[in-house]
Amino acid sequence: MRKKALITGASRGIGKAIAFLLAENNYDLYLTAKSNQDMLFEVSKTIISRFSVNAEAYLLDGANPKAVHDMFGNIPHLDVLINNAGQAYKGLLHEMPASEWHRIIDVNLASAFYACKEALPNMIAQKAGKIINISSFFGETGASCEVAYSAAKAGLNGFTKALAKELGPSNIQVNALALGLIDTDMNSDLSPDEWDNILESIPLGRAGTAKEAAEMVLYILNAPAYLTGQVIRFDGGL
Repeated sequence: MRKKALITGASRGIGKAIAFLLAENNYDLYLTAKSNQDMLFEVSKTIISRFSVNAEAYLLDGANPKAVHDMFGNIPHLDVLINNAGQAYKGLLHEMPASEWHRIIDVNLASAFYACKEALPNMIAQKAGKIINISSFFGETGASCEVAYSAAKAGLNGFTKALAKELGPSNIQVNALALGLIDTDMNSDLSPDEWDNILESIPLGRAGTAKEAAEMVLYILNAPAYLTGQVIRFDGGL
């Protein structure tokens, strides 16, 4: 029987790469995205035809608890939850509208709470499950002009550690993958000078790829069950 995995933010970038790699490894998938409907359903369609696994797509706002609850009404069993949905905001804090602050916290942190809240009853009942929260090294180091994003990812790291302690007796592993610079659309607004400045601080001298991030997710999923409550840096030695 194939394992079932839910991946949020799966229409492109890291989420899409995770979806393809898990499908290649014989997982049935539930895929979500807030927008990019055509891209999300194309990912689902391609996975079904290429890998002969199931891939159900749901266009919804992961920060809407009712929408998340309704989706889980169609998910009777889940082995893996990947909280990948994320969004950045670049700008000075004192110029940031309160609405943008709440949006960044909702997308990067609250959405993980809503997904976990719905996924856990089934995982606890079966005494098994794995949760991976896609975080950022900014959650540990902070980033100028990305205060809200840094705060949300720091919260996600704390969420991960605390939830792992809570779920350990139920044999559910919870870890976070704190990514460094990954070459995705989220970083497409960086100027050539900004890009070069960041690369100078990375010992490997390059950005990571979405495929490499996905491979690290699979590595964590295949790790011994004793790996839990960890925030794992994946940043080229930054």
